[in-house]
Amino acid sequence: MRDDHRELRLFLHLAQTLNFGRTSLDCHVSPATLTRTVQRLEADLGHRLFDRGPRGVSLTAEGHRFRAYAVQALELWRSYREEHPDPAELTGRLTVFATVTACQALLADLLGPFRATHPQVRLDLRTGDAAAALARLDEGEVDVAVAGIPARLPEPLVSRTVAVTELVFVTARDRPDSGLEGPFVLPHRGLVREAADRWFRGRGRVPELACEPDGHEGLLTLVALGCGTGVVPRLVLEHSSMHDRLSAVPAPGPPPEPLPIGLCVRRTDLRRPAVAALWSLTERTP
Repeated sequence: MRDDHRELRLFLHLAQTLNFGRTSLDCHVSPATLTRTVQRLEADLGHRLFDRGPRGVSLTAEGHRFRAYAVQALELWRSYREEHPDPAELTGRLTVFATVTACQALLADLLGPFRATHPQVRLDLRTGDAAAALARLDEGEVDVAVAGIPARLPEPLVSRTVAVTELVFVTARDRPDSGLEGPFVLPHRGLVREAADRWFRGRGRVPELACEPDGHEGLLTLVALGCGTGVVPRLVLEHSSMHDRLSAVPAPGPPPEPLPIGLCVRRTDLRRPAVAALWSLTERTP
């Protein structure tokens, strides 16, 4: 079925970030497409939804009202499209977000039992930056996310840990020194960056930053090119095409805290048959 609610999802994401660039990146649309979407909504409604000024973007009063409508409309649509009298014969679509690494390392085992039990459900798989996973889930763009789990999960979401991966320092394999003096290549944002920042603060260090890429694969490429020392989940390193050109180096003292990876859904969606079925089939996942 064609996704008729893409505009509402884009609007809700922008209403949260109030940043056209960030929403464009997270939602994988061009800035021009995002601007046209907002303009089309404003033309249809006859009201401005956003104020754009020198201090940034803000919601108008009508924008706040429309956000409440959009949240309710998407929730009603999700409830309607998943209704089915016989859960044993589920149909419809389940949209899953995962990083490339999660696809390679975890998704086959996670989705295998669901696929075998409910072959009529269409699986729609989206991939992208790990840092955007929970935002895309929270805004209703996807039904399920396999992502790193923060210490405090947003209240509307619920997660089940399916794996835990340690964070490791990694350098180019032909580098003559350990690389632990820097410079460093750290993710621009996300849980790995937060863990790395806490590790450095705990040692009273301010790392010299060479680069701050968005994704882990881009980070490992820069490390392999000799730009600096990176911090990544070991799971990412082991499944990277750059693996043979890189070396993990022991951290001085206690390493950064490990990263739990979980299956995440919206709490209210646990009553939807397809989401509930996947959730129940992962109860035995270690």
